[in-house]
Amino acid sequence: MEAVILEIVGKLPAGKSASSEEIARAADSERWQRLTGHVRATARGLARQGRITVLRHNKPADPDTFKGVYRLRLPTEDERAAALARAAEAPVVETPEEGEA
Repeated sequence: MEAVILEIVGKLPAGKSASSEEIARAADSERWQRLTGHVRATARGLARQGRITVLRHNKPADPDTFKGVYRLRLPTEDERAAALARAAEAPVVETPEEGEA
């Protein structure tokens, strides 16, 4: 799904965005409705990495808290820097090494 999202938003003119429906239809034109949740989850991850921007009401939205209808586009340099700064501030969750527990 990442590849589909990045391909579609990468082909858009600067400042233009794509809907989640457009992304899902590009992935599977016949059963696209089943993919909308996967599009949303993948978009959240890409937005956290600063690779795309999630828009609500044509304004950047927090990828962790946005709800409802949204659109996706490539980030501006400022949006990318802000996303990377948020990611650097996020708490690190350590997982036990294999054999520990």
